[in-house]
Amino acid sequence: MADTGTKTRPQTTIKTARPPLHKVILVNDDFTPRAFVVRLLKAEFRVPEAQASVIMLTAHTKGSCVVAVFTREIAEEKATRATEMARSEGYPLLFTTEPEQ
Repeated sequence: MADTGTKTRPQTTIKTARPPLHKVILVNDDFTPRAFVVRLLKAEFRVPEAQASVIMLTAHTKGSCVVAVFTREIAEEKATRATEMARSEGYPLLFTTEPEQ
């Protein structure tokens, strides 16, 4: 068989990159009642009461605490909704987001 000079092309598979994740962070304040923070965490982030209490106490002692990690859009939406829920009740509680390292 004669060599025609053609080479076979190696097969390449395209992998889609996973979207970057963002952390939702609870920032402590001295005015929002602990029971309200736990209730909000359970309602918005669907965490069990025991875990919500641990998150709330960690934010209380350390100043802030990571609540959950989501894609950017979901993290921003949840942080905004949780902050607005607190504001509608008259509390200055704040949730922020930042990229996960």
